[in-house]
Amino acid sequence: MVNRGIRGATTVTRNDGEEILRETVLLLREMVERNDLVAEDICSVWITMTTDLDAAFPAKAIREIEGWELVPLMCAIEIPVKGSLPKCIRLMVQVNTEKSQKEIRHVYLNEAQRLRPDLTESK
Repeated sequence: MVNRGIRGATTVTRNDGEEILRETVLLLREMVERNDLVAEDICSVWITMTTDLDAAFPAKAIREIEGWELVPLMCAIEIPVKGSLPKCIRLMVQVNTEKSQKEIRHVYLNEAQRLRPDLTESK
């Protein structure tokens, strides 16, 4: 097995705690589904949010998912580059896997699809 990073990002419409938590879970679940992940194979999850979001810790939502209670989680603020995508939540999931880089499916939802249109899959 090797350690791989799986990227994911989504956006919310406003700085609302419930929406931040809901969209974080939707993003993570989509990453899990597209990559056939199980929590036991996750090394850690790095979470960033843009500075315009401060109504909730997205890690809280992940900790409440059954089986994810012991996965190490870390939240941080995304670098505030002028003109960058607002109201954005990003995940970097570190996973032990047999998959190659080409087999990894990164996930970009909502307005975050603009960040990496080359990696965006339509469902």
